[in-house]
Amino acid sequence: MSGQLLRNPARLLFRGALGSRRAATATGAGTPGGEGKKNVVTERHGTIMTIGINRPEARNAVNQETAANLLQAFTSFEDDTSLTVAVLHGIGGNFCAGYDLKELAHNPTSIKLEQDVTKCPGPMGPSRMKFSKPVIAAVSGYAVAGGLELSLLADLRVVEQSAIFGVFCRRFGVPLIDGGTVRLPRLIGLSRALDLILTGRPVGAQEAYEFGLANRIVPNGQALQSAVELANQISAFPQQCMRGDRSSAYYSVFDATSFTEALQFEFDAGVQVISKESLPGAKKFSLGVGRGGKF
Repeated sequence: MSGQLLRNPARLLFRGALGSRRAATATGAGTPGGEGKKNVVTERHGTIMTIGINRPEARNAVNQETAANLLQAFTSFEDDTSLTVAVLHGIGGNFCAGYDLKELAHNPTSIKLEQDVTKCPGPMGPSRMKFSKPVIAAVSGYAVAGGLELSLLADLRVVEQSAIFGVFCRRFGVPLIDGGTVRLPRLIGLSRALDLILTGRPVGAQEAYEFGLANRIVPNGQALQSAVELANQISAFPQQCMRGDRSSAYYSVFDATSFTEALQFEFDAGVQVISKESLPGAKKFSLGVGRGGKF
């Protein structure tokens, strides 16, 4: 697909359906001046879970409580076998402005810094998790500092045309300790990653698409519904095969020590689905299903 805006008339129908199915679950305590308001809101749309950061007054900056709520939400998604894809988004016009530096300034002990990264979650919450199922980020407004790192947790990023990425924490001496220096170079290459990491400069949607940081560009206000539509498309495929291929791709990039080891992992993952999904799929194809590349 080109870097042009993703357009689909069916989105209008989806928008109405989304509005009618709001409010499945929310986590997080109420806040002063907003009784009943939750820092993280989760909703279920069939087999899709949406996870919304709900601190618009702080451009969805993540404080300690919100980080814990995000971790809880993603753990619930991972553990629920009936869910196929999660969509992470920000409520109120911004994806996430990073860690809440005001909380850090007034409460320096708010971040628990365990030396061993295997023993605790990241400061942003779920940033050290590895998922067995796809995650999509619906990015609007600012996705900067720790917010950029949260977007990198996703497999795909659906980005509104006015969205801004950047390592804005560069200005304040705050390091990337939620996987940013690990995932970003693997995703867009070392040279481009260093451009962002060293300068902290803002990167718009079109440049992010050219870098490979954004996978889709959509009109403003349509990231969430576009991401859910994409999630539904992914969910329609035979799931064991798709997840096996996804797992192999991650293994080859982050864990394999050699090309041969990566090939072995790919084969071992793939051979398990042949009798369960490949053979039934071949029979469907022989009957004319999916001919001509039809989805």
